[in-house]
Amino acid sequence: MIAAMDPRLDPQRYVFCTGGTLQDGALATFREDEGPSQILSLDQAREAGFDVALPMARIVLQVHSALEAAGLTAAVATALAAEGIACNMVAAYHHDHVFVPESDASRALAVLEHLQRAGQSG
Repeated sequence: MIAAMDPRLDPQRYVFCTGGTLQDGALATFREDEGPSQILSLDQAREAGFDVALPMARIVLQVHSALEAAGLTAAVATALAAEGIACNMVAAYHHDHVFVPESDASRALAVLEHLQRAGQSG
């Protein structure tokens, strides 16, 4: 799966938000014990009055990752951590989505492209 992950950087920027009203058009929502969390575009979060202190870039792994597949999330998180890049992983039905601080977006994409090439040659 690593050899076929084909990471792509989304030009949109996002923020993880909590509290407030659930927003139509949220990229994702999750109901936690403390209350709902949602991932909103930076513009939508600003308009709704949420804290936008940590804009995140989203890298979508284009490979169709099965929900029961093991190892992809761990490999991605480990490769990014080795370069000092924080990440938040969201596994959806068809693809995995890697959120990294906006300032690390280009570097994170390069790390994941390198990981893919290594998977293709090994």
